[in-house]
Amino acid sequence: MADVKESAIVRYGIVGVGMMGREHLINLHHLRDQGLAVVCIADPHPPSQLLAVELARSFHWELQVFSGHEELLKSELCDVIVVSSPNMTHHQILIDIINYPKPHHVLVEKPLCTTVADCKQVLETAKKRSDMVVQVGLEYRYMPPVAKLIEKVKSRDFGNVKMVAIREHRFPFLVKVNNWNRFNVNTGGTLVEKCCHFFDLMRLFAGANPLCVMASGGMDVNHKDEVYDGKVPDIIDNAYVIIEFDNGCRGMLDLCMFAEGSKNEQEISVTGDIGKGEALVPEGIVRFGSRAQGREHVQTIKAEDERIKYEGLHHGSSYLEHLIFLSAIRGERRAAVDLEDGLMAVAIGVAAQLSIQERRYVSIEEVL
Repeated sequence: MADVKESAIVRYGIVGVGMMGREHLINLHHLRDQGLAVVCIADPHPPSQLLAVELARSFHWELQVFSGHEELLKSELCDVIVVSSPNMTHHQILIDIINYPKPHHVLVEKPLCTTVADCKQVLETAKKRSDMVVQVGLEYRYMPPVAKLIEKVKSRDFGNVKMVAIREHRFPFLVKVNNWNRFNVNTGGTLVEKCCHFFDLMRLFAGANPLCVMASGGMDVNHKDEVYDGKVPDIIDNAYVIIEFDNGCRGMLDLCMFAEGSKNEQEISVTGDIGKGEALVPEGIVRFGSRAQGREHVQTIKAEDERIKYEGLHHGSSYLEHLIFLSAIRGERRAAVDLEDGLMAVAIGVAAQLSIQERRYVSIEEVL
């Protein structure tokens, strides 16, 4: 598509060009043969602006730079906006974009918002805009081993799914601009900020909605000796979360953020009444077998996706996310991860945070 006419180019703007915003910029560069270009950015942090501009110039893209999303909107330079600003800013930015007269398609980074109330307001506001595609950045669905596992679940290779277990054992939270991600008030809490990915996958595997949540967790190792403006971080660094779904399926999350000595960052297990599958990331391995054939016949395959031109920070899933989002923009499909998905992933995280805080079962109805 190198000969795409200038008028046919899909023009992107990025709001928030910290680490993740620049990652989106690189992904979009690798998709330039699909007829797109990044033309503008908005970020109040000059060092982030500079890094993004230098990166874009290396791709032969000249960016118009704005300090805030309102200026970017009023410029009407772009057709699509990627929102990758800090979590606590998503709500107002999304409301402003959705209410703006000129339609802009939106890909918003996870979590959709930091509270259920804010997510619901965005969802209700967006219902009035049939001229916009709004997709939530829950891109773990597209990691090749996870996508293969989803495919097998949908093909009913394991029968009726009864249990979903996800282990994430990884490194601590990275340093972000002004250390915004060190505090629950900004992130929604670790189980919203980080784990909405896994709650989204659980809903997908279970094919059902959550009923109630029970969790135990704490801040036991990381960030305890850090102080910012006189405040000590309050984000938890480990947790167990159990979720009961309305079809009888159960989900369990095992999170540890001081587990750098792990071979895999994510280990995902889905067990049905006739079989079981596992996905291992970053090994890229999928294992599956049936109860009837037993352990000797468990198969192991390497999951790959030949469409991926850039692996990046998330094993090619962000590249595929943008490819799929672009097809939705062009009317070839619906948004792959819609606002309802974004809302439910946040709701489960909020319920889990509340369960830890109050040491009790929390129903999803209570937080919704």
